[in-house]
Amino acid sequence: MVNRRSSPGNPVKEVKAVKAVKAVKAPRAGSAPPKTASALAGRAPSRAKSLGGGGAELAGASLKLYGELARTMVGLSEREVPSKDPRFADPAWREHPMYRRLGQGYLAFCEAADRLAGNNPEWRGRARNRFLTGVLTSTLAPSNTLLGNPAALKRAFETGGMSLATGMKNMLTDLVHNKRLPRQTPNDVFKVGENLAMTPGAVVFCNEMVELIQYQPTTAQVCERPTLLIVPPVGKYYFMDLAPKRSFVEYAVSCGIPMFVTSWRNPGPEHAAWGIDDYVQTCLDLVDAVCRISGSKQINTLGMCAGGIITTLMLAVMADRGDKRVSAAGFGVMLLDFGSEAPIGAFHAGPLLSVARRRSASKGILPASDLANVFAWMRPNDLVWNYWANNYLMGKEPPAFDILAWSVDGTNLPGKLHSQFLDIFGENLLTKPGALTVLGVPIDLKRVRQEVFATGALTDHLTPWKACYRTTQLLGGKSQFVLSNSGHIASLVNPPGNPKASYWVGPKPLEDADAWREKCTQKTGTWWEVWSAWTITRSGRQRAAPTVLGHAAYPPLYAAPGRYVLHRS
Repeated sequence: MVNRRSSPGNPVKEVKAVKAVKAVKAPRAGSAPPKTASALAGRAPSRAKSLGGGGAELAGASLKLYGELARTMVGLSEREVPSKDPRFADPAWREHPMYRRLGQGYLAFCEAADRLAGNNPEWRGRARNRFLTGVLTSTLAPSNTLLGNPAALKRAFETGGMSLATGMKNMLTDLVHNKRLPRQTPNDVFKVGENLAMTPGAVVFCNEMVELIQYQPTTAQVCERPTLLIVPPVGKYYFMDLAPKRSFVEYAVSCGIPMFVTSWRNPGPEHAAWGIDDYVQTCLDLVDAVCRISGSKQINTLGMCAGGIITTLMLAVMADRGDKRVSAAGFGVMLLDFGSEAPIGAFHAGPLLSVARRRSASKGILPASDLANVFAWMRPNDLVWNYWANNYLMGKEPPAFDILAWSVDGTNLPGKLHSQFLDIFGENLLTKPGALTVLGVPIDLKRVRQEVFATGALTDHLTPWKACYRTTQLLGGKSQFVLSNSGHIASLVNPPGNPKASYWVGPKPLEDADAWREKCTQKTGTWWEVWSAWTITRSGRQRAAPTVLGHAAYPPLYAAPGRYVLHRS
């Protein structure tokens, strides 16, 4: 990790910097509020109306906001400016009268806007309002400007203005090379095959859509049944094989679980016709290959996020055909019921879906950058403005973090698959037996009767845990659910040994998620440990680990991490 703290500076420059910040005069009692706060207050009523607040609610929220701004203006507000919020970490936000009042006024506006956003009685309307409110309030944060950011002002004085010059250079570079968004990770710090995706293995199957990677055993004995990990087609597989000691694949192999992983090709416009049928058929071909290579009549699967949707559809097709080669199935942060309340509901609107469908149809793909932008603006403070302040106002390089390096190394989505995913999302097809047909099979999730291990994440902003919990109710087999204490990707990249990591486990899943959680026990550790124990008991006998990878029919083609993962969008 790159150290976020600055090195000690020149004492004389530090004193000048502090004086420069203090020289910004605080408003006198009874004077007009700071310009930014007044601008926020003036915009509040018009913005709130667009968020759907009723007349009485809007008037009440406006009166409460103006009252709070008046108290702030004369120094009577008791609102705290939180030091744990990175935007307000500098002591000036609590010690300098002007900055304290500016922060208090901004936070009062955010509270009023959030309250109005939550007034819509329909959950998708609330999700849409909260998304728009989040973009608005995060954009208007005073810390996004030089004068409104005391830490950036101090750094400018400490560096003699060089931080501003560096920040301008960073901004111009991002305008040209990063789709006009600030970079989230330094260039060329992480490289696949060098310090990411390093678990030894080989590609043992390859077609135009996917490479199948088999990993080298590290134990003398391994389970009879291997596990096929199916990752989303919208991201590269190595989020499950990050750096050593942070790699799920490495951990699974160390437990004696034979592992095979999909590495999807990054499609271009020429692959626009690839759809659900193609991806599910490819997964069926991989089941053939894994059974042949391992010599086992049955395997286990583990589907992550959208990869879990493809896995579920494959299992439904296999159930219709009487194919019982998958013994047990795991799913990580997967959403099947798009009628469940989730932030992604903000985009559930006919015009938005039509525009998205037309864009990908015209290009042949949904570009990885488009999807990355949507995800970034769902968490604007963390994924946009945090880096705006760091890269441009402070003139620093973004910190090096392997998960963020993976998140910006995305993959495109074929136009047809994107359109079909929009149908599933817009019409909630997976919850309606027979509403979706895959490879000629009407899909009925209740026919999927494998034992299921599913996970959710407590602070997940993409697939909220209660929505993931619905998996246990929609599929037809026995299930176990584990709730992690982190967010979406952070819950998946969650190796044992972190004392802050915890999870909840409980009884057989009940119909009501809250009722289930009340009966749960919180434990220190991660779902990796629970999953490995669950999987091993469903993986047959122990046997000697193979000394070579592949099979006569599926010889090793080249070493992991393979070739498809190296293709950048």
